[in-house]
Amino acid sequence: MTTTAATPAAVPAEGRPRRTGWYPLRVSRTEPVGDRATAITLDLPDRLAETFAHRPGQHVLVRSHQAGRELRRSYSVCLPPGERRGLRLVVKYLGPGGFAEYATTALAVGDLLEVSPPTGHFTLVEEAGAHHVLIGGGSGVTPLLSIAAAALRADPGCRVSLVCANRSARSVLLADELSDLKDAHVGRFSVLHVLSREARESDLLSGRIDGARLPALLALLGVEPGDRAQYYLCGPLGLVELARDSLERWGADPARVRFELFSTTGASASASAAPGPARQPPPAGRTGGVLVSARLDGRTSTVELRPEDRVVLDALLRVRPETPYSCRDGLCGSCRARVLLGAVTMDRQYALDAAELAAGYTLACRAGPASDRIDLDFDA
Repeated sequence: MTTTAATPAAVPAEGRPRRTGWYPLRVSRTEPVGDRATAITLDLPDRLAETFAHRPGQHVLVRSHQAGRELRRSYSVCLPPGERRGLRLVVKYLGPGGFAEYATTALAVGDLLEVSPPTGHFTLVEEAGAHHVLIGGGSGVTPLLSIAAAALRADPGCRVSLVCANRSARSVLLADELSDLKDAHVGRFSVLHVLSREARESDLLSGRIDGARLPALLALLGVEPGDRAQYYLCGPLGLVELARDSLERWGADPARVRFELFSTTGASASASAAPGPARQPPPAGRTGGVLVSARLDGRTSTVELRPEDRVVLDALLRVRPETPYSCRDGLCGSCRARVLLGAVTMDRQYALDAAELAAGYTLACRAGPASDRIDLDFDA
């Protein structure tokens, strides 16, 4: 999962909930919410209510140990629209061998999962009377549902429109909750389901979303380029790239477009992970001896990179095992930090936009050393 076009979070103040750490939470309920998808409700003790307080659209890291392996993944917090407190995650089976397989086939009420506190910047923009336009595919609907419910609840003058792309009606996640939210806000919440492998009553709603179809869908929802709507894109890379590029050509203000990725599925052969400089090999003689200092949850630690360390995250985990990360592929953005001193290089990454890179942010899972000393701030 990755997010861009967001405002950096403030440095945690003394006494505020930590960004990191693992908390064992017990599964209190599981229920199917779509084809091979399960909603997992976790029991949240009162003493952890503040720690797991979240903004609509944020996600948590989840880990479990199975057969000697650590399974780790990030998931959006997705409460039922009428609820404001608690912790529910929606997990879709993606294939054998990962956390999703365990969660959708073996996880049971009473089991424990280790969960890290909410993080992320893909959240509701508070703008009175705004038109919030959501475009999602597959599991991307989970943060969008939270954002939609929060916007409708907080601002009686706003409108929310959702374009939801899936293969078939059976594969739509949280379909009943979307329908209930629509019924509760008639005239303010509109939903268009576009199915790529199932014929619908309208040709516009049948097939894959492309550059020609998206503007027509927006027009059907009453969205015009000059409306200054707030746009939220979430799903696989292919859909997000297409929607982002189409919106820019259509005339939407890029500064009002936010996106979050759940996977690189659907990327075009020519698609480039961006923006960011290509990673270069470490300079000669700098395979070790580089000092990395990292501030995390108000505490600073220093470690020396070893020749076998591929990226700075490898070194940091030796001294700060709670350093946040999930995908290790520049996708989820969990290991986002600001470079205060020194320099790093990165190869492909999807989590940071041009403004964040210009402000000195990097991803520890993709950052290689480009100086003898590197100071990072995970609290920035």
